[in-house]
Amino acid sequence: MKLGSSERRGIVTGGTWCADHNKFLSHWPGEEEEVEILRNDVRGGGSACNFAIDMKRLDPEMPVSTIGLVGDDENGRVLIAEADAAGIDRSNLVVVKHGQTSHTDAYTSAQTGRRTHLYLPGTANELTPDHFDFSQVQARILHLGLPGVHAGLDGPWQGDANGWVTVLKKARDCGIATNLELCSIPAERLAELVRPCLEHLDLLVVNDFEISAIAGFDVSHGSSIDFDQCMEAALKVLDQGAMQMVVTHFPAGAIAVDADGAQYSRPSVNIPNDEITGTNGAGDAFAAGLLYGLHQDWDVAAALELGHATAAASVRGLGTTDSVGSWSECLDLASAWGWRESFE
Repeated sequence: MKLGSSERRGIVTGGTWCADHNKFLSHWPGEEEEVEILRNDVRGGGSACNFAIDMKRLDPEMPVSTIGLVGDDENGRVLIAEADAAGIDRSNLVVVKHGQTSHTDAYTSAQTGRRTHLYLPGTANELTPDHFDFSQVQARILHLGLPGVHAGLDGPWQGDANGWVTVLKKARDCGIATNLELCSIPAERLAELVRPCLEHLDLLVVNDFEISAIAGFDVSHGSSIDFDQCMEAALKVLDQGAMQMVVTHFPAGAIAVDADGAQYSRPSVNIPNDEITGTNGAGDAFAAGLLYGLHQDWDVAAALELGHATAAASVRGLGTTDSVGSWSECLDLASAWGWRESFE
């Protein structure tokens, strides 16, 4: 699969830059129950931030730029420092005077490994299509997100169903291939926002809940979604858009279907339970590994393998990007841990 023009190189991320206030708990408490915070830190989060940093960790030589908004507050300074440390071109990461940076209280349970997010939009709501100028961008692929948490992009925009459509059209008009990152908001709202975008996407990489929601299946958070349903949903969504490929990932593995009718599947890394600190950011890591492989013109099977390996590396840390190494280090780690034999 060839994604985007080989005359272009690099990644541009757009959308969510969010400060994650990571809190590691022994377990998630019930109402009126007290639980001790075992570890606590503030790190970069959000799809545009996580993916950009993961990509630079996979390959420091990969050109990565970003488009988004932060406030001139402490959370904003944390995000800018992380972008600079990673070597990301942040010339289009705008600091909003007197703005309050988007931030999340991200709680991870040691008991289950699951995460719970409490989100304050802040400057995320001020981001509009007017902030996206691709005329000087040399990147090959746009990674854009997150529908549902940006009021200025979620609503209609100058004749388009929403601002996400407008941004995707602007990128493609400049010759940039497009991918959309999602978050697991209520299924009906997710479908409402994403379906108009499908005809303006080259690639869609989502999880099992998200693909089922877009396909219109009856699905809720935490419900069991099997391999066959994921495949059915992916094929249905592929048929509704202009994507070259739809990829669906879930804890046990991933599937990919392309416009030529090819189907791919790969069980995930057999991660030792005692190596898992938290899964926050694992989806971004999977997408970064996959898109790195596709950017480098690897075959789909190899790109899926790197997606899984990058996600496996990421779950060792509390922060979203702390534990991702180079692409070769991620593959070596996956090889050392081994791979699941099935999707069970």
